[in-house]
Order: sequence, then C-alpha cells, then structure tokens
Amino acid sequence: MRDTNFGFPRVPPASSSSSPAAAEPSPKRRRVGEAAEEPPPPPEMREEALERLRGVVRDSVGKHLYASAIFLADKVAAATGDPADLYMLAQSLFLGRHFRRALHLLNNSRLLRDLRFRFLAAKCLAELKEWHQCLLMLGDAKVDEHGKVLDQDDGSDIYFDKDAEDHEINIKSAICFLRGKAYEALDNRDLARQWYKAAIKADPLCYEALECLVDNYMLTCEEESELLSSLQFREEDGWLSAFYSCLITKHEKEYVVEAKFKELERESCSISSSSSGETLKNNIDVLACKAEYYHQSGEYQKCWQLTSSLLEREPFHLKGTLVHLAAAMELGHSNDLYLLACNLVKDYPQKALSWFSVGCYYYCIKKYDQARRYFSKATGLDGTFPPAWIGTGIAYAAQEEGDQAMAAFRTAARLFPGCHLPTLYMGMQYVRMHNFKLAEQFFTQAKSICPSDPLIHNELGVVAYNMKEFRKAVQLFELTLDHTSSSLNEMWEPTLVNLGHALRKLKEYQRAVSYYEKALTFPTKTLSAFAGLAYTYHLMWFSLCWFHGFRWRGTVAASIYFCGAASSEGGLPQCLASSRIITSNLLVP
Repeated sequence: MRDTNFGFPRVPPASSSSSPAAAEPSPKRRRVGEAAEEPPPPPEMREEALERLRGVVRDSVGKHLYASAIFLADKVAAATGDPADLYMLAQSLFLGRHFRRALHLLNNSRLLRDLRFRFLAAKCLAELKEWHQCLLMLGDAKVDEHGKVLDQDDGSDIYFDKDAEDHEINIKSAICFLRGKAYEALDNRDLARQWYKAAIKADPLCYEALECLVDNYMLTCEEESELLSSLQFREEDGWLSAFYSCLITKHEKEYVVEAKFKELERESCSISSSSSGETLKNNIDVLACKAEYYHQSGEYQKCWQLTSSLLEREPFHLKGTLVHLAAAMELGHSNDLYLLACNLVKDYPQKALSWFSVGCYYYCIKKYDQARRYFSKATGLDGTFPPAWIGTGIAYAAQEEGDQAMAAFRTAARLFPGCHLPTLYMGMQYVRMHNFKLAEQFFTQAKSICPSDPLIHNELGVVAYNMKEFRKAVQLFELTLDHTSSSLNEMWEPTLVNLGHALRKLKEYQRAVSYYEKALTFPTKTLSAFAGLAYTYHLMWFSLCWFHGFRWRGTVAASIYFCGAASSEGGLPQCLASSRIITSNLLVP
C-alpha cells in the first residue's frame, strides 16, 4: 500500500472521550495557492549575547580566523545597525582581504563623514592600487614645505571609544601618512615628503612616516635635524626622541654619536622593567642603528661582528640584514654572501633585498655583468630601493662604462634627493675623466646634502691637489681626518697618503714622512705609501746633498731605497720605472 503521508508522521485521531470545549480546534485547511501564515518573529538578541559575540569577533581577528570574524560581525551588525558594529564588520572584511566588499559596505553606510570610516575606505582603495580614488576619498587638503596642513576638511572627529584616544596613534596622522603613500605611488615624491612630515608632526609615534623619510632619503641631514627638533614628544616619550636622534646621526663625529646612544640608554629606563635600561640597550633596532653607524665610519669589522650577533638572535631582521650585506662585501666575505643570498631568495623571493644580495655576491667575486643583472632585477621589484640603484652604477663604473654608471647615479640622485652618495659618485666619475671643475661642483652639492661625511672632504682635497692648490688640499685632508673616528682604520689610509703627497708638494717633508709612516701602520701597506715615503726621503737627501755640493749621490741613494721598499711589496717593476722618471726629473744640469 502506498504511503500517502510522504514520510511525515501520521496525525493521531482525536479522543472520543474529550469534551468539545477542551478539544483543539482543527487547523484551517489551505487551498492551493493560499499563502502560509508567517511564523512568529524570533526574540531579539539581548545585549549580553551581543557583547559576547563582539568579544568572539575580536578574538577571531586576533587568531586570524577572518571568515569566522566576518560571519559573526555580519550578524551583530544586522541585529544592531550600530556604526561601531558596522566598522567592526568592515575591519574584518579588510583583514580578510575582501576589499571590494568592505568598500561597498562603507560607501553604503552613509557614515563617511567619520574619519575612521573614511580612512578604512581609503585603505581599501590603496590595497586595490586605485591611488587617485584613494586621494579623493581622503578629501581635499594642502600642506606646506614644513609639513603644516592647510585647508584640511577631514570631517568630524567621531571616536567610538573616547577613553582609548590616549592609547592610539592620532587618526589624522594616519590619514596624512596614507596621503604620502598615495603620492609616492604616483611618483610625486615632493608631496609625499611633505605629507610624511605632516604625519610625524601630527603624532611622533607614527614611526612608519619617519621610516619612509629616512630609508628613502627624502630629507637632507639638515632637514632631518630640523624635523626632529620640531616634534612635540610627551614627557614619557623621551626614549623615542633619543632613538630618533640616533637614527639620523650616522655621519656625525664619534663623540656625538656615542653621546646619543648613552642618552638612549638613560631614557630607556622609563619604559624598562630594570633600572639599568638593558631592555632597549640590547634591542634589535638599536643594535642595527649602531651597526649602520659603524659601517658609515668605516669600522667594517666591528659592523660585521655586531650584525652577526644580531642575526643570530633575529635572522629575519631585514634592516640588520642589509647592513650585514654591506659589511660582508667590504670585507670580501664571499662565502657568507653566497649563503645569505640563497636564504634570502628562498624566504623572500619578492623582496628587492634578496636579489640585491645576489648582486652583492657577484660583485664581491668580480663578476660585474651578473652583479649588474641582479641589481637591475632588484630595482625592477622596488624602484625606491636606494642600494640597488647605487650598486648598478658602481658595477658599471668597475667595468669602465662611465656613461651607464652616470645614468644610474643620476636616476638615484633624482629619486633620493636626501642621499649624497649618487652625487658623490658622479663627482668621482668626473675626476676619472680629469674634469676637475665639474667634479668640484658635484662634490660641493653632495656636501650641501650631508656636510658631515668625511669622504666628501677627501674628494674635494683630491680635486684641489689636481688643480695645484696644495695648501687647500692639506686643509681638506686634515678636515677629513678630523671628521673620522678617534681610532683611524684602514679605510682612511688613502687620506693619510694624500695628505703626505700634498705636504710633500709644499716641501714640508718631515710632516709628510710622519703621515706616510702612519699610513704604513695599517695591514694594507699600499705601494703608494711606500713610494711617497721613498720619494720624500729622496727629496730630503737630495736637498741636503745639494746644500753640500753633492748633486748626484743623493739621487742614486734615494732611488736604491725607493726600489728596495717597493720590492718588499712585490711592486719592483713599477717602482723601477717610477724611479727612473723621478731621477730624470730631478737631475739638474
């Protein structure tokens, strides 16, 4: 027999003993097409249940369970319609990378007058690379050269938690920073620089703005100091002011930098659990900043040791890795460069730093074509990565391809107006071309960007020497040594030799000999130092022999000493040729 109930339970027959008054009324039979009665509405969510769901949403975001956060936040927002719950849903959608859906929700909320809604909508557009629309969403505003915002219309200052304002980065600072990112993406670096300055001025805790200004070389050394002095730090943020000072004083004299780091250690006691301030003293960012100073001052071995210990503690600290790469290349540690480059390419294949490290390895083993190729790949991944552009120019210069090197340096100088190195290297290229006037102009321009870099004074001294201005050259070489650290290292050995040459030209032979001998105390012991010392003794002895009437004996004796000193360095053939030239020039009829 066929089941006419289609699987539904059978309705039991009514009891005959029940009275008509107690009997349940039979349900009214519906005709075909007649609408069913609506079920009673569900009870509304109580406030306790809503608050619990909000807490679960926050916990889901903290555990990166974005689908759960979106699902629950959507139900809370539907139940309440509260702006704070709508913002929570939009934030969950943004973190789950549903940018279009989050943007649609924010646009339909009709709450874009609120700063947070507008900022989140602009962040969605930024993630979608729609930079013009991002700027339109943020509204019209102007900023001057000093980072002061003019004619700003950012809407109302509506906050969902008034008590949390003191524990947050100012929303206006975040808006200024996002404007800077948008203008930088649109290659308007001037406006980007101004908005980054406005962001850090609006809230000194907005470290990202200062990082963009410093790492992308948007400010000169003088502009960095002026910006730092204009920031309004809270009394309890003295450690932050000290850290920012250490960040921008890499080219200062040694005692200035050491004083800054000591001040940072002292100020760090305010946030450290221990009275000695050990927490920030051994902080990774502080150590990376100190390593960068060692590299700038030519203390490559110290820099290498510090970055090695730093990367043992935190092997994926990218800023420390970059300084470690630079120190390894200066010291010629090709094996370490190879291992580091392999790890970076494996872990960060889309980072410009990874392919830059490969270029550093090839440059270290003198395979400049391959180095150039990987430096170019790094610039293709990130056109605002300064080391890759400079590395490209240096690799071209190593192959005597001056035009291509100059093109790379010009691009770097245009992209990074606060970096003096491209201008400095362009001046060096003109020195190699013997165009000393033009070289001097570029060195002067580099000095205006970074007056405290001693290498600039050395190059200006080389130009003065080649232009026969020996007294000026001596002053510049001495100024170079004054700006170096108290303990000279082998990086400055050429400066000592240059100073000896200039003093020899001024016939101050005793001082020249002292600088040549000081240069020979370094392990490098270059042929130029031996040659300069021998020639100076040659001139001193020749002058003495001339005074006593022995014009030829001194020349021969000095030439013998000259060749003996050079033979100890393996440079005897070149030295013999040089001594013949020197002797012929000094013979007097």
